[in-house]
Amino acid sequence: MIHVSDIKDLERLTIHKVGNASNEDPLVLSQQPLELKDETIGNLLLSYFIQPFTNNAEYFRFTHDADLHLNEVFKYCSLIFGDKESFQEQSVNIAKHLYKVSTHPKIKGGELYIVHFSQCQVDGEDVEAIGIFKSENRDTYLKVFLSDENYELNYDDGININKLDKGCLVFNIGQEDGYKVSIVDSNSKNEAVYWKDAFLQVERKADSYHQTETMVTLCQQFIQQKLPEEFEMNRVDQIDLLKKSATYFKEKEQFQMDEFAEEVLGHPDAVDAFRNYRENFRDEIPDEFDISNPAVKKQQKFFKSILKLDKNFHVYVHGNREMIERGYDEERNMNYYKLYFQDEK
Repeated sequence: MIHVSDIKDLERLTIHKVGNASNEDPLVLSQQPLELKDETIGNLLLSYFIQPFTNNAEYFRFTHDADLHLNEVFKYCSLIFGDKESFQEQSVNIAKHLYKVSTHPKIKGGELYIVHFSQCQVDGEDVEAIGIFKSENRDTYLKVFLSDENYELNYDDGININKLDKGCLVFNIGQEDGYKVSIVDSNSKNEAVYWKDAFLQVERKADSYHQTETMVTLCQQFIQQKLPEEFEMNRVDQIDLLKKSATYFKEKEQFQMDEFAEEVLGHPDAVDAFRNYRENFRDEIPDEFDISNPAVKKQQKFFKSILKLDKNFHVYVHGNREMIERGYDEERNMNYYKLYFQDEK
C-alpha cells in the first residue's frame, strides 16, 4: 500500500512534451520546474498521480543486461536522490530517453510529468520517491456557464484526471538491487510494452507477491494440464483440487511445499508427480515463502469451479465432491452428471 504524506510533496514538479520520434513529433522541454500556487490544482494532481497505485502490491526493480548503472532511468533517479538540485536537469534526461525509445508508429505522444515526493509511506516505511507519469489520451469536456442570466454551453479539450495512462513510482529503497518500483500502464497492447521494457527496463522483484502469484499459476497448470496426462481424472476431480488449493492459499500465512502437496493432493502418486513438476520452477520460487493476500486475490480466476457442459449448462461446484457423480448413458450415447441435494431454491 502506498501513501503520500501531504501536498507539499509536489513542490518539485516539471512537465515536458514527448512526441513519437519515428513520426518526427517534437520533444518540448521545460526550462524550469512548475510553480504550483493553487492548492486545488495540487490536490487534483496528487490524486491523478497516486490513486492508481494505492491498491498495487506488485513491485519491480530496474535491471540491465550488462550493468545496472547503464539503465538510464535508474541512473537519473539515483542522481536526483543524491542531489535534489539536479532535479530539472535529470528530468530533461529522462524525457530525452523516453523520446529515444518511442519509436513504434502507434505510440502516442503526450505530456510527461516528473515529480519528486519528499515523503511517501510504502509498506509502513517512510521514504522519498520519484514519480514519472505520462498522459497520452485527451477528452472533450462540456462547460456550462452563466451569461446574461442564461446558461450556455461550450466545450474544451483536456486530460481525464480519473485515468492515468502510464505511471512509475521509484522509491528510494534498495538502490543496490535496482530500487523498489511500482508501475501503472492502462494500455496492454504490444506497442505499449515500450514503457516497461524499453523505457524503464524493469523486472518483477522476487518478493512474496511474485512468489505467490507464480506458485498459484504453477498449481493451476499442474492440476489442469499435468495431472490429467498422467492419471485418469475428470473435470469434477480437477475442480475439487482447485478448490482445495484456493482454501490453502486463503487460510495459510506461509506456503510450504511438502505441506501443500500432502494436504491438497493427498495421493502419494500425485504428490510425487507434483514434486517432479515443481523442479522445473525451482529457480523462480523457494519451497517456503510468505503468502501475499493481494496476489491470491488477483489470482482468484484460476480457482473457478465451473463445469461447462457443451453449450447447454454451466454447473458451479461449491461444496462436497461426493454430491456429484459422473456417468455414461449408453442408450443416448452421452455423458451425464448426477447431482444430490436436499433443498432446492
